[in-house]
Amino acid sequence: MKKTSEIKFKVHLDENHLPLKIDWAADQSEKSENNQSKSIMLALWDEKENNTLRIDLWTKDMMVDEMKKFTCQNIITMADAFERSTGEKDAAKEIREFGKQLAIKLGVLR
Repeated sequence: MKKTSEIKFKVHLDENHLPLKIDWAADQSEKSENNQSKSIMLALWDEKENNTLRIDLWTKDMMVDEMKKFTCQNIITMADAFERSTGEKDAAKEIREFGKQLAIKLGVLR
């Protein structure tokens, strides 16, 4: 029997269709309900098109400094996933270093 897991996002929109609030829940999460986020960066691999599909959302109350930090942390953790999936340690190290240097330049890491 195959196992499945479900992740749900509920995006609350204003009258102009801009995100006000993002709720999420995951079967495997310790907190299965009432999780909130100000931003989502979701990347999916489209096998047919051999291309990446993306969903990037952020709420109106996400501050610029929060977005800078969020983006830099995503770059750094993307390197971890890249290394685990490919074994490319040197390339992952370069990606991490780029993320850290960008974070320093943007003032979100000292």
